[in-house]
Amino acid sequence: MRGSESQSFGLVVTEDDSGLAERLRRGDHEAMAELFGRYADPVYNFCFRRVASWNLAEDVMSQAFLEVWRVRERAVAYDGSLMPWLYTVAENVCRNATRGARRQNALAGRLQLVRLEDAEDHADGVVRRLDEERRMAELLAAVDRLSRKDRQILMLIAWDGLSYLQVAQALDIPVGTVRSRLSRARKRVAALMGEGEK
Repeated sequence: MRGSESQSFGLVVTEDDSGLAERLRRGDHEAMAELFGRYADPVYNFCFRRVASWNLAEDVMSQAFLEVWRVRERAVAYDGSLMPWLYTVAENVCRNATRGARRQNALAGRLQLVRLEDAEDHADGVVRRLDEERRMAELLAAVDRLSRKDRQILMLIAWDGLSYLQVAQALDIPVGTVRSRLSRARKRVAALMGEGEK
């Protein structure tokens, strides 16, 4: 079920994704359906953690899977998992979406319009979603102050649950470098969030 951060944790993969990657590269539609069924929720939560909006995350997740199909010949399983590759594709789609959302919000602000996503939700759901989005926006502001490499490692390991080895393979860097950058990134974000609460 989408809309909950906890859904991305405790993901159980029953088989190695290498075979699924091979089937996907061959253009197997059933492999794509299986990939979507297995990873839609984690990719959705990944997108939310980058765009800080549940509505935009839904759109971005859909676009990400369309892009996955378009670039399926490049599918690769790292340490037996397609997640690092999926997250790389989704990251690019999120980056494009946030640029577009910033332009739309700037225009809406100039025209003094109410954003449609704020008008669509109801009652308790509105309060909960807006609070989640506000907290995520604050956290993203702190994370955005990290270097690109530190930010990427923090997100992939701490937020998206990839292993040190998977991240090292995906980024083509030593595992020790992944560990040290993650430690540095966590300390920096904690300090930045502490500044924001003062």
